[in-house]
Amino acid sequence: MKKTLVIIFFLPVSLICDSQILNAYAKVTGINGASTTLTVSNVNEASHTFSVGGQVIVMQMQDDVIGTNTTNISSFGNVSSIANAGIYEIKTISSRSPATGTPTTITFSSGLVNSFNVGTNSSVQIITFRDLGSNYTTTANILGLAWDGNVGGVVAIQVANTLTLNHSILADGIGFIGGSKSNNNTGSICTATNTALYISNSANLGSKGQGIYLSTSIGFTNGRGKILNGGGGGGDHNAGGGGGANFSSGGQGGNGYNSGATTCTLYPTGGLGGLGLSSYITSSRIFMGGAGGGAQQNNSNGTSGGNGGGIILLKANTVLTNSTCSSAIKISANGISASNTTGGGNDGAGGGGAGGSIILQVNNYSNTSACPLTINSNGGNGGSVTNGTPHAGGGGGGQGVIIFSGSQPTLNLTSATNSGSPGLDNSGGSSSGTSGGGISNGGIFSSSSGPLPVELIYFNATAEKTCNNVVWKSAIEVNFKHYELESCEDGVSFNKIATVNSIGNLTSINNYNYLDINYFKPFTYYRLKIVDVDNSFSYSSIISVEYGKNTKSQIIVFPNPASDELYLSLISPDQKEGTIVFRDLLGRSIFQQKINCSLGIENIYINTTDFASGTYIININYNDAKSENIKVIINNMK
Repeated sequence: MKKTLVIIFFLPVSLICDSQILNAYAKVTGINGASTTLTVSNVNEASHTFSVGGQVIVMQMQDDVIGTNTTNISSFGNVSSIANAGIYEIKTISSRSPATGTPTTITFSSGLVNSFNVGTNSSVQIITFRDLGSNYTTTANILGLAWDGNVGGVVAIQVANTLTLNHSILADGIGFIGGSKSNNNTGSICTATNTALYISNSANLGSKGQGIYLSTSIGFTNGRGKILNGGGGGGDHNAGGGGGANFSSGGQGGNGYNSGATTCTLYPTGGLGGLGLSSYITSSRIFMGGAGGGAQQNNSNGTSGGNGGGIILLKANTVLTNSTCSSAIKISANGISASNTTGGGNDGAGGGGAGGSIILQVNNYSNTSACPLTINSNGGNGGSVTNGTPHAGGGGGGQGVIIFSGSQPTLNLTSATNSGSPGLDNSGGSSSGTSGGGISNGGIFSSSSGPLPVELIYFNATAEKTCNNVVWKSAIEVNFKHYELESCEDGVSFNKIATVNSIGNLTSINNYNYLDINYFKPFTYYRLKIVDVDNSFSYSSIISVEYGKNTKSQIIVFPNPASDELYLSLISPDQKEGTIVFRDLLGRSIFQQKINCSLGIENIYINTTDFASGTYIININYNDAKSENIKVIINNMK
């Protein structure tokens, strides 16, 4: 059913062109106190929709990370605190409003685990984690929407079994946006004053490339200084832009014009390279490639900085290529090289964009020698000067990152994260700029923790007669170790009370519960420590139970509306037995199953693939004659 929709929608596109976008995007402008409902704007559903029951990626694209590093010195743009930048998690939509048309709010089935900042100098977006079905074969290149300052820059797809690549997945240059070249301005040549202009609001200097700090101050726009992983702009006179950064740093832009046979070595004014972020990168914190800075010009021949690479999140059991292919198959998030100078060429050139981030949660690769797979997240090159007299080329972009689940595959598969080269200062071949930093392929590593994070879709507790029943559900568990349940009576000083091993299912809901007989009065607070096999960990949100206040039964239904499958958790403190009956609106029974809440909880799975679309009533009939009802909507496209 889902695959039929995909084929009908995308075959016409592939006949018209050789690429397609598969995701929907929206900017997050507000998060409610329970962290379950997001207010959204800038919604782009041209290629997909935010559907109830569907998964999304919540990602902090930018945050207020420079703190007080805002003065006109060379350390401008350093990290004060990484805050939430780059953090992301997977959530499931339980409702949207309005139900049709463009949504203004999106509600999740459980609260956000991480903190996300939508305040000043910060940017958060959600991206649909597009489910392409059990098996999927590409019909065209898969692209992402280019980052526009609010949304885009990410490709996120999942296939339960086999993804067959007859085409490429490309996020080249869809990351942070390159800084613009300056206005035409003939400034002073090779002076100490020019060297010290790290921040400025003058468009006579090249502008900085974008990075993980959302700048709202016009006073930061131009000048040599980096802005986190965004490269700095070239200064007077005709200096090159700095390269963007991600895993490794960006290169510095060329020195600038010196009225002679060499560039300005005494007082260089090239844009500083973006800041490398390798110490902050994990499987759960990743970044788009920083953009290159723009060059300084006075003859309309200069160039802007290159865009950074975007982000690719790919989950599949197997990725394979066929025995024959019409073109090279790639998964890439490369930074873009800056353009060379134009016309007479006697101006500066922009810096290269940095490579982006590729996360591959794939168990198996099957690639033929006739159709090998290449995975790249390389930095772009700085632009070159085409004039015979030395001016200034741009700095090279830093390398991106590729994170594999398990060991790096090598059979008919090549992966690379290389830094970009500096542009040439003149047509004769000299260069005063520098390459992006880092050792080649330093941005490739494995993550035994997935690498996509565990999705905790439900976490709650109820007070029963002799214990507290703590219940949780997860949707994604790959190479995940265990949960540690912690409790306390003050909401602050938590202690471990149980270790619960992972069930480890990739394609179905995992249900857990723990009966706590050592609870506190009047309140007990709980949280989950989610531990990966490499012993890295994260925490759930905190829940509380008031003694004697939560003794009623609960019915948890997920998702609702449903399509192919429905999960129910019956929480009954009275240890009841009975029957569950699934009825249509005419009262006809279409599903029936006995229940036994002997441990206070019963988990039920219902395959709804063959159910007609419509509204149904679930009757929970306990043997003591008590009954409970809940309405469920099935949306099946047949």
